Amino acid sequence: MKKQDTLPPLPPRPAAEQAQLKAMLTNLKDRAATPMPEANTEMMFDLEGLKTDFPTAKELEKFLFDRTGHSVDLKGRSNRYKYQTALDILNGAAPPTELFNPENPYLDKNDLVPVEPMRPVPARPESLNGHYIVTTFVSRTFPHPDPDWKASGQKCDVVFRKYTNNAITYEVIGPVAPRAVGTRVNKYGKEVPEKYDWVDPRTGEQIIRNENGMLTPLGTRLKGYMQKTRVNKTTAWDAWIDREFVLLGAGGSNLDNPWGN
Repeated sequence: MKKQDTLPPLPPRPAAEQAQLKAMLTNLKDRAATPMPEANTEMMFDLEGLKTDFPTAKELEKFLFDRTGHSVDLKGRSNRYKYQTALDILNGAAPPTELFNPENPYLDKNDLVPVEPMRPVPARPESLNGHYIVTTFVSRTFPHPDPDWKASGQKCDVVFRKYTNNAITYEVIGPVAPRAVGTRVNKYGKEVPEKYDWVDPRTGEQIIRNENGMLTPLGTRLKGYMQKTRVNKTTAWDAWIDREFVLLGAGGSNLDNPWGN
């Protein structure tokens, strides 16, 4: 069996070279044992760097949002105030309240579909103040007042209330839903609505019969609609809305002793 060749041993290093290597190893150990200084944001960012890298307010807003999560409105501010404020926020300061922006700086308003504000609900009549409700009935059988929703068979929710002064009210409470209006092509070539408005049938609480028992024109129509529905030997209007009641109070009736003695 042939004996494998072995390499000759390396000659010993000169003493000077050994001393140099030992010094290098010592230096590396000392540097490894020394803790790294904490990052200083004042050293990471400065005004000149911000001005150079982010020449517009929009770019600066996006950078602040990415680094800190704060959304601020810097448009129209002086350069000195704008960049100094940005530097302060990057260094951990809280953004000034007057610069707070609830919107994402990456959001382009031109891509958004505008939404019409919802109309206010009419106020409740003041003549009902001080009177208590004695009956409440919710009907979900009325056709929706919007023509398109009515054509699709959609119903609306109507609440009837009768008060101690003999007045009766109605209120349409919904449903409320957004509706797309028109179309346009956005910058991505996709068709989107021009805007959204609201299918909002809400009326607020309105009187349809006053305390003297007189019906309004709408009240006459609503009563006739409810009278079409039979409940046993009477109508839905008489059974559920215009119900008779007896008031019980401090000087009121005693049903156990109607003679009062």
